[in-house]
Amino acid sequence: MNEALKQLEAVLAQTGNAPPRFPASSRYAQTPVTTIVGADGRMVAYLRRRFVPPPGRFALLAEHAVVQGDRLDNLAAVHFGDPLLFWRLCDANGALRPESLVETVGRRLRITLPEGVPGADDG
Repeated sequence: MNEALKQLEAVLAQTGNAPPRFPASSRYAQTPVTTIVGADGRMVAYLRRRFVPPPGRFALLAEHAVVQGDRLDNLAAVHFGDPLLFWRLCDANGALRPESLVETVGRRLRITLPEGVPGADDG
């Protein structure tokens, strides 16, 4: 645990608040929490910026051709078993705007393993 997070937890413990926690399946689960001290001496916690990883860091499982009416939450439910994992489709396809992935009928979406998990063909 980094020092900033330890300090934050100590401050929040005094106020009865808990530090931000994200489920392991959240895109923010591995995003570090850090703090900054304002001019008034008050400590402010924030999440560091999360960058969309390069699509090449994901092992391809399948592709999906977008059809009229496709929604990312439904696709995530079908392919990952959880509609809240729609963000994995965004990351695997380099999308900054999630809705852009299903705007064009016929677009091929990459369905991948989570970032860093090697596929069967990765040696």
